[in-house]
Amino acid sequence: MVQGDVAAALEARLTGIYRQTAPAVVNITTQILRRDFFWGVIPESGAGSGFLWDDQGHIVTNYHVVEDAHTIDVSFGPGLVTSAKIVGVDPSNDLAVLHVNDVPPNIQSIPQGDSDALNVGQIVVAIGNPFGRFQRTMTMGVISALDRTIKVKEGRVLRGVIQTDADINRGNSGGPLLDSSGRVIGVISAIYSPTGANAGVGLAIPINKAKRVAPVLIEKGRYAHPWLGIEHLGYEITPYLAKSLDLPVDHGLLIAQIYENSPALRAGIRPATDEIILGNTRYLVGGDILVAIDGVPLKSWEDLDAYLQEKTEVGQTVTLDIIRDGKPMQVQVQLGEEP
Repeated sequence: MVQGDVAAALEARLTGIYRQTAPAVVNITTQILRRDFFWGVIPESGAGSGFLWDDQGHIVTNYHVVEDAHTIDVSFGPGLVTSAKIVGVDPSNDLAVLHVNDVPPNIQSIPQGDSDALNVGQIVVAIGNPFGRFQRTMTMGVISALDRTIKVKEGRVLRGVIQTDADINRGNSGGPLLDSSGRVIGVISAIYSPTGANAGVGLAIPINKAKRVAPVLIEKGRYAHPWLGIEHLGYEITPYLAKSLDLPVDHGLLIAQIYENSPALRAGIRPATDEIILGNTRYLVGGDILVAIDGVPLKSWEDLDAYLQEKTEVGQTVTLDIIRDGKPMQVQVQLGEEP
């Protein structure tokens, strides 16, 4: 195939994707009522994107798009604006589901792909409403990386994130990231930029995570996250710390405190019993050392959080490998729901 034929085939594929999927991409506008000590209630507006999830009028977007919204309007195009209600939210995964009663005829939900089957270098397409003004803008790029972990607002962590160089700006949040077959592979969530404008680093929540979370939000209004109940006030053990504290292992988590009425406490996990000063740092010591969960070694609190959020669910029993009084042992813990 000559170069012109390749370009023509790509153009035909892209225009076909746009025709089939763009009608299901919506512009979301919100009104937020801020309270000011001097001025009282001040209305503020916000904007983002979303896409039709099913034939029942459910729309998937980001939690941060509708956070604190007093009213929400969804636009399917000029003159096709309808009010929406929040069905459920999951702040931890930055996902939300809205519902509208009136979906224009002949608009269908977008097919969903498989984000576990993605590869770096694949062509992707983003459709959204940058800056809340340029509705249904389409951009193209590639998957730049997979399985990114990023920290977002209020210390929340998004895991398994898709990175793309497709042009994404403020207002694209909540819109779909599509593969070359026009299937949703991610929910656009953020950009990494020192200026707030596109810098070639766009981030999307994998569609497989949305497929796990959205149905629960539709059914229950919230998504339960598994919880051990160990406070992150302990310490990540390093070879230096192990030597200084004369610990029997050079990796793991030194448990300092445990929440009351938590699964860990009910299972008999022991918190710190004493404290020492090492250099300029106070260490709570004497508690259990957590070295693995279900056989997976732990070197950081992020390792533990990632395993709980990605590999377990509420009610599941996990096996903790701990060191207690210098001796290895295993403890079974049934995970609770994160408060």
